[in-house]
Amino acid sequence: MSRMKKGSVLSKFCQYLLNFFKKLINFLMMRRLLTRVINRVLLSDPFSPAMIIEAEIHNQGCRKMVVGLGNPGMEGTRHSVGMTVLGALAARLGVADRWRGDKYVSGEVILSEVQQMNVVLLRPRLLMNVNGVSVAKAAAKYGVKAEDILLVHDELDKPLGKIAIKHGGSARGHNGVRSCVDCLQTDVMPRLRIGIGRPTGKTSVDRHVLGRFTTEEQKLLDSVLVQSVDLLLSQLSQQDSQQDSPLPSSPAGGRQAAQKRNERARSGSQAEDSAAAQS
Repeated sequence: MSRMKKGSVLSKFCQYLLNFFKKLINFLMMRRLLTRVINRVLLSDPFSPAMIIEAEIHNQGCRKMVVGLGNPGMEGTRHSVGMTVLGALAARLGVADRWRGDKYVSGEVILSEVQQMNVVLLRPRLLMNVNGVSVAKAAAKYGVKAEDILLVHDELDKPLGKIAIKHGGSARGHNGVRSCVDCLQTDVMPRLRIGIGRPTGKTSVDRHVLGRFTTEEQKLLDSVLVQSVDLLLSQLSQQDSQQDSPLPSSPAGGRQAAQKRNERARSGSQAEDSAAAQS
């Protein structure tokens, strides 16, 4: 009798867990779907064509864009470290006092130059989960291709003090990057990932990323900002070696499309070699 009760309790517990995970998965799917719907609504603007034409007349030649992802009004938090890095870049370029609000792109913009390369600096003024709307609108307005947009954002899987460049690919759970991929319909954008580390103890991830850096972390962050700006300037000053053959901008398929392109190139080369041998 005791065994039957234990089996019944275990069965109910397993059923409870199964239902919990089903509800969790459904919630996450609905949350992503809702975010995509919001992205689409915010991207639809009946006044956008005229504004884009006017902007292109005054801003022809802009080639690259650096975006600091974050939450407006929450500068200084771990989740908005991308904005902090962008501010440091503007200061290094001597243009920190040139931020201006742009209602069309829902953000703040600076137009600058790095070694004769025209660069757009963008701080979205939308929440992180819909940052991509601002990025997509700015890309259209200033004529910047997706592969020339460098996203700067926080990275949980790297400790504070570590930074890295990621050349396209999936968002890896970052909601701001996911919004950019969704709105730009491609994943080819390079990213500068700024490590913020994972929370310790009983601190939740949300509380960790939305919290401010401690005094000790701030000391380390100062050196991170210097290294990040150095890396950004290095990336921006590199010659666009793929200008005549740009990376594909197919929806969410940057890596796969690039692989297929390389395979076609190899096949074409082999065909040419075969034809040469027959002749």
